[in-house]
Amino acid sequence: MKKKLFWTIIIFFAFLLFCGLSVGFGVLAFKAMEGQPAFFTTTDSVALIRVEGVIQAGDPPSDVFGNTSEGAYSNRIVRDLRRAEDDPHIKAVVLRVDSPGGGVVASDEIYTQVKAMTKPVVVSMGTMAASGGYYISAPADEIWANRHTLTGSIGVIIQFVNIEGFMKKYGIGATTIKSGVNKDTGSLYRQPTPEEIAIWQKIVDEAYGIFVQIVAEGRGLDEATVRELADGRVYTGQQALDLHLVDHLGNLKDAINRAGELGGIAGEPHVIDFRAPAPLLPGLFGALQKPSPAEELQTILHIDASPSLMYLYTGN
Repeated sequence: MKKKLFWTIIIFFAFLLFCGLSVGFGVLAFKAMEGQPAFFTTTDSVALIRVEGVIQAGDPPSDVFGNTSEGAYSNRIVRDLRRAEDDPHIKAVVLRVDSPGGGVVASDEIYTQVKAMTKPVVVSMGTMAASGGYYISAPADEIWANRHTLTGSIGVIIQFVNIEGFMKKYGIGATTIKSGVNKDTGSLYRQPTPEEIAIWQKIVDEAYGIFVQIVAEGRGLDEATVRELADGRVYTGQQALDLHLVDHLGNLKDAINRAGELGGIAGEPHVIDFRAPAPLLPGLFGALQKPSPAEELQTILHIDASPSLMYLYTGN
């Protein structure tokens, strides 16, 4: 009986060791894969790089098993674009944009890399490619949209949450000690002054002017025409085509075939989707980790602890 118990314990710990090693090697393999010049291929191919969700700066957060969050993180997208640029077997890139936009800095980082590409870049717009989603699309060689895509929303927004009335109602006070009169602009605890609003309006106007220049340059339009279109509204794919904001109507497959043509690939192009699957065991463990309701609400409402300048469509 004791011998049977002994071997049961040995087998149990051996299983735990196996799982631990599998997780460790999976994480290492995934990290190593991210650093590769590109996926291994000897066939002339089109790279499919996805910008899906709110555009955010930096790298996606990861859990203890190496699973990274989904989303349009600028570092990952820029890294994928560079990998595609460096791989001699990738002849063109399709940037699949399905995003309401996001941070100004993150959008500009992606835009800069798209503009720097020497290989053809074709944008395929999904359900929405608005604001920052359009910003990063503007320098592409061609833009394809579905006729029902919502795009445009050319503009800049910053929003301040104010809880002064709530605090007064419940007798809550706040003391602010600051080094300068404008140090606490955008504070949660009070209404902004007209002078503070003027300061932020200048910042918004500057970012808006850059957005207009980028669209004018990328689409071959004069700035006056772009400013008439750029009042923040969204357009359908058909409307955007009529306004010369996109080049063609079509779906992802159409954009891939066109990218293959631009890249000199004969026939139906081989596609490399840069959204690599997670390692098996980390992926299984990660699937069990769900965000809390508060985290999900924060993501849906784009809530941030501090105000941020955004190329973001907020009508959804």
